[in-house]
Amino acid sequence: MASGTETFVEKTSKLYQDYDHLYLRIFATESIAVLVEGGDVTRPELLKAVDRLQQQVKTIPGVVGTASAASVIKDTNYQMTGQHIIPDSQGEIQSIIASRSSDIGMLIPDDTHTIVWVEMAGDSTDNEKIEILRETEIAVEQSGFPPSYGVIVTGDPAFMIAMNNEMTTSMGTLLMISAMLMLVVLYLVFRHVRWKLLPLPIVLLGIIYTFGAMGYLRIPLSMVSMSAFPILIGLGIDYAIQFHNRIEEELERGEDEAQAVIETIKHTGPAVLIALTITGLGFFSLFTSSVPMIQDFGKLLLIGIIMCFLSALFVGVTVIYGLDTLIKKKNNKNNKNGHINHNKHNKLNSNSSKLKQPSPITSPGPKDSKIEQFLKKTTAISIKHPILVLVIAGLMCFSGLYVDSLVPIQTDVETFVPQDMPALIDLTHLGDIIGGTDALNIIIKVDDSADPEVLRWIDEFSEHEVERRAHIYDASSIVPIIKSMNGGTIPDNSADIERLYQQVPPMQKDRYVHGKNMLLLDFGIGNAIGDIGLKGVRELTDIVREDIAWMSPPPGVEVTITGNSVVFTTVLRALTSGRVAMTLTGLILVFAGLLVIYRDWLKALTPIVTMFMVIGWAGGIMYFTGLEYTPMTATLGALILGVGSEYAILMMERYYEEKDKGANPAEAMCAASTKIGKAIFASGLTTLVGFSALIASPFSMNRNFGLVTVMDVALALLATFMVFPAVIVKLDEWRERKKAGHTDSTRQRDRYIFNSPDVDA
Repeated sequence: MASGTETFVEKTSKLYQDYDHLYLRIFATESIAVLVEGGDVTRPELLKAVDRLQQQVKTIPGVVGTASAASVIKDTNYQMTGQHIIPDSQGEIQSIIASRSSDIGMLIPDDTHTIVWVEMAGDSTDNEKIEILRETEIAVEQSGFPPSYGVIVTGDPAFMIAMNNEMTTSMGTLLMISAMLMLVVLYLVFRHVRWKLLPLPIVLLGIIYTFGAMGYLRIPLSMVSMSAFPILIGLGIDYAIQFHNRIEEELERGEDEAQAVIETIKHTGPAVLIALTITGLGFFSLFTSSVPMIQDFGKLLLIGIIMCFLSALFVGVTVIYGLDTLIKKKNNKNNKNGHINHNKHNKLNSNSSKLKQPSPITSPGPKDSKIEQFLKKTTAISIKHPILVLVIAGLMCFSGLYVDSLVPIQTDVETFVPQDMPALIDLTHLGDIIGGTDALNIIIKVDDSADPEVLRWIDEFSEHEVERRAHIYDASSIVPIIKSMNGGTIPDNSADIERLYQQVPPMQKDRYVHGKNMLLLDFGIGNAIGDIGLKGVRELTDIVREDIAWMSPPPGVEVTITGNSVVFTTVLRALTSGRVAMTLTGLILVFAGLLVIYRDWLKALTPIVTMFMVIGWAGGIMYFTGLEYTPMTATLGALILGVGSEYAILMMERYYEEKDKGANPAEAMCAASTKIGKAIFASGLTTLVGFSALIASPFSMNRNFGLVTVMDVALALLATFMVFPAVIVKLDEWRERKKAGHTDSTRQRDRYIFNSPDVDA
């Protein structure tokens, strides 16, 4: 598993270097908030419980600091009386709080709430965060808070841990539901073959191979790449069904097992391999993303389709060959025993009558007949009215492409999770009390961190931004601390500033000063991502950058804007806005791949036209149904090309196989639609139903992804049986007429030349 900064940002990028190396490792801390509420929080017994909690959490490995009202009151009381304790008198406590109101504001936001902040390093691992959170919860239970008060352990780390746990738990459940739904669909739709449920274990074996390959190749599993497994199950099912369907078709003709395997590999193997190659080219467009976890998503899909193909080819075909051989041997043995042992005559007659009944592979049931009739009618309509079908499909496609740019982009992580999740409710409650905690972190590289000119610039720039920029609510740095220690002014020389630095508690100083060459200035922007959105945060960052250029710092000073908000908005922008480039790259790669494989512009163009229609339709449906793009659905252009082009290519391969047998374009298309259409319909419906399980997810991001994917698979199937036949038959007939016209004109020319009297005999 990987969830650090490197999954979002390339390690070689300046964005990563600034955020990870300068901010996370030097200045950043993450805080667990212990919120105490329910009554007057200035009562001595409550503050003593807060003090006990703070003393316990200080000893937890990985905790770099703590802050609470109790510690401020104890320190102030020590300065006043020499006793480092919480006073027993509530009046004394309230007097101390009044005198230290500027320091206690974030610790006692109102009369009925107080907060203990537990800080850990900004680059703490997920396991370290989980352990610190668990130990903090234990410390809360052991601190003896008065029963009339409620205690909530919350904060961003607690929320992220709860979200990951909820996602992992729900994903396992959803995959089980998906597999069960696939079993039902295989049983109902794939009834015309024996061992109809076999494709599912075959594809699950391919998934196991994929996990193994990821381990050997050191490819991490991230939140986005986890969604690849339902896709791989859908594609792998398709490969297994295609081989399964063809070998049963060959066995139905009376071929012996070995010859059936040869014919299956000979005809279906290349077709599926070409489909896999083109699917891979569609997925290859994911590598154009600048986000590493999207690139890992692409790697996982490429490895997965190869492993599922190998599983279907070598394991699936071999198992069916072996099962059919065993059944024939058993039947032959039973028949032979029937001639030798007359005592079993009646039983064997019964068995023989069963054996003489039509096989399931030669007697499709009513359900199969309805599917065949539906596919025949659909294909016939498409071939009979190609211009009408293409005009309607084209208008819908280009309309969809136009409105696709108007589809909103959802970037607020808190909207991706169940709104009734306790961790989200607690975090929202904390935000209501103290406001948002988003920030722009300004790293200032200097020659001397005690230079008075630099501190004055920080002071003036902070004041300007807080006063002039509506969404910058406060500024924090070492400057207010130094001013408070020096009568409200900044000393005029570095020596006096260095002397004051030595008096600042190390935890407070290290928050804003690193050695002699680096300072930190934080701008509090509240809940900016939720309030003004991705675009607003990006515009605010640009405004601050322009202000820095206008109010330039002293010579030799370098200023860098970074922090979680900057990285998060940049990553989400790359995830969502890069979808158009990804889709165009995929279209070009798929077309080029088909052109290289077939060396025929018609065979290269037909699947592209079909899938281009689906991309346009999908954008239109998202707009008119009010769906939103998320980091997961932003990759669907590449997925449509990868998944949908496979159906079109398999149909095209069977079309040309039927043409090679002497059929004209319309006859070949009808035959292909009927023969391979059942398998394509079964695999598509299985994939569709498998993805539909995601719609039941409590996470809106997964629910949105499942809904959009189901829609896209359904559109790809519709395009394969409606648009594809019209395109390929129309273009193929046009090419045949052109070729025939060229041949006729050549013959007339030759006749004219050789019959001319001027030509020497």
